[in-house]
Amino acid sequence: LLLHSRRWLNLQEYQSKKLMQESGVTVQRFYVADNPPDALQAAKRLNAKEIVLKAQILAGGRGKGVFSSGLKGGVHLTKDPSVVGELASKMLGYSLTTKQTPKEGVEVKTVMVAEALDITRETYFAILMDRACNGPVMVGSPQGGMDIEEVADKSPELIFKEVIDIFEGVRDDQALRMAANLGFKGPLKRQAADQIMRLYDLFLKVDATQVEVNPLGETPEGQVVCFDAKISFDDNAEFRQKAVFALDDMSESDPTETEAAKWDLKYIGLDGNIACFVNGAGLAMATCDIIDLHGGKPANFLDLGGGVKEKQVYEAFKLLTADPKVEAILVNIFGGIVNCAIIANGITKACRELELKVPLVVRLEGGYCTGGATPTALHPYLPSV
Repeated sequence: LLLHSRRWLNLQEYQSKKLMQESGVTVQRFYVADNPPDALQAAKRLNAKEIVLKAQILAGGRGKGVFSSGLKGGVHLTKDPSVVGELASKMLGYSLTTKQTPKEGVEVKTVMVAEALDITRETYFAILMDRACNGPVMVGSPQGGMDIEEVADKSPELIFKEVIDIFEGVRDDQALRMAANLGFKGPLKRQAADQIMRLYDLFLKVDATQVEVNPLGETPEGQVVCFDAKISFDDNAEFRQKAVFALDDMSESDPTETEAAKWDLKYIGLDGNIACFVNGAGLAMATCDIIDLHGGKPANFLDLGGGVKEKQVYEAFKLLTADPKVEAILVNIFGGIVNCAIIANGITKACRELELKVPLVVRLEGGYCTGGATPTALHPYLPSV
């Protein structure tokens, strides 16, 4: 079985909430709309005291963002459902710029219309894989709604941890103890424990590596609600989580990085002019450092990985040569688990068919390097070897 990893799985907020909802986790009532009339109807159907309208983009800082329509803020609260359609009309189809988006912003294609709930108290809760414990652990704090690293730094005594036995799962006494440590009392303690156990069910169900809820809040009406959540997934489980990975929203990802992922190439664009073509993350980083050390600037990080095929080499060159900033290409391959002849064949094919116009420097060392990477084999396609 050959598994191809991808760099990350991007889910919109409403998609994460839907996964939680399907596992019995309590979230705010919500609808999703892609046009103003549907947003207006969703607001009316909610029949809530207060409504929150959220632009759905992957970048953070939405609340303080600005739309190209002139509307300020990607999150709006209102007690009047009739204004939701008008607000949505200034969000949908327009770009929202935040501190985490490109300068031109990100086009908003969907909005989430949700019931706004008051929060009397905020806590933090997460389930994550812990290498030190060889399995999942629960981490919680009664200080939620803020940066958990800041809490850990200033008040480490307010961070509570429970190791989960992977065979037993979360025991009832563990869930109750964590709920108590989070500050839930009376009937809310039992309710919080039930939410914790359901979150662990979700963690297993979707092959997550982390489920982080911040805040896990308490309402004046006596409800324990997961107000905001971040779910990280195990990329290697894609083959059995097809429905989840089909939700992947790549529209906000860098197009070159998205294309690279299709060919199982690990690519990150940089701002230099010397393209790097390397196998192995460590060697790729070292190559970028060496270029920088000698006064150059790398144009990218590109890791071919181990079982590379000739087609991947060709596609990698297509990506590199499509970057207008690239003025030279450096190939640095150590053939420990890579056949250098495959690399050489891919390079010559790319140079021939793509009509390479920039200087190319090739270093191949290791398996089959003499048979595949001699100047004779590469000539006349390489300006420099």
